[in-house]
Amino acid sequence: MLPDESRTSLVRRARRINRVLAETYPDAGCELDFDDPFQLLVVTVLSAQTTDRRVNAVRPVLFAAYPDPAAMAAAEREDLETIIGPLGFFRAKTESLLKLSAALVADHDGQVPGRLDDLVKLPGVGRKTANVVLGNAFDVPGITVDTHFGRLVRRFGWTDETDPVKTEHAIGALFEKRDWTMLSHHVIWHGRRRCHAKKPACGACPLARWCPSYGEGPTDPVAAAALVKTQGPA
Repeated sequence: MLPDESRTSLVRRARRINRVLAETYPDAGCELDFDDPFQLLVVTVLSAQTTDRRVNAVRPVLFAAYPDPAAMAAAEREDLETIIGPLGFFRAKTESLLKLSAALVADHDGQVPGRLDDLVKLPGVGRKTANVVLGNAFDVPGITVDTHFGRLVRRFGWTDETDPVKTEHAIGALFEKRDWTMLSHHVIWHGRRRCHAKKPACGACPLARWCPSYGEGPTDPVAAAALVKTQGPA
């Protein structure tokens, strides 16, 4: 919230920004490829500390070998490590996938649960991953607070919170619940394409008139346009 901004004005400004983002990114959605809730859960866990594009590249081989939780839970550690090796932190990620798959088999009959409380009890699954799965595999509204989302909502002046859970609740209070999932996509897409961490493309930003952080990056239209990406990071 800006210094002289009322709560009502903040809500109106936040929702206007989301509408403009929706117009700017009409194709916004999950950039991880998946065919079912189990695949989305796994690829979201794997996406930590790497890019969605790299995860998407290993996905076909991974699920051809291990199409369901039972198969993945029974995987040979070395074989799984070989497949996900290009993603980095492969030993820790392999451990997470083995424990996660075993828990799905033991506690959920091999099915991914559709409730936040159940998802966050799974090994290696936090609220961010759970909300990705709920919103995109089960159509249950959720706010995904990743590094892009957290950075942008603070730049927008929507909240000063830095804790992801507090951020999630603060932003959720500004929007209708039905809008949470697409709001997450809109903000994350904007963070990946224009509102970069080090040099945002302010001069090529459709939100300039409503953003209190305008000017943190180049305001010259030509210089800013050169910073705009047409897709998420490689």
